[in-house]
Amino acid sequence: MDESSFYSVDRLVEFGLSLGIATQMANSMNASLQAMQIPGAGNPMMSNALAEDQPLLYVVLDGKSVGPLATSELSRLIAEKLVTKETYVWKPGMSDWKLAENVPEVLRLVALTPPPVPGEGA
Repeated sequence: MDESSFYSVDRLVEFGLSLGIATQMANSMNASLQAMQIPGAGNPMMSNALAEDQPLLYVVLDGKSVGPLATSELSRLIAEKLVTKETYVWKPGMSDWKLAENVPEVLRLVALTPPPVPGEGA
């Protein structure tokens, strides 16, 4: 057999070693991906907070605290213009009431609320 032949012993050993190293690298990457932690993924408090209609926020309407409000209720109040950027909002974990324009959860709902239908008196 010629030394430069594909079937030479040196080429076969080189191929076997390369295959072994590639297998180890793939196993190492798979183990790393399986051990990867996603923040909040295993936290039941976090997954409950993301529930769509869980009561999250209190708002001040006509000088009185209203709530807790589910996401759908708050969206309705935003659509009816009862909750505006000047409305005070509070949620568990906040030290004080804040204006709605400074609360990300409310801003998200404002962005998802469709504008008035053209031609309707507003």
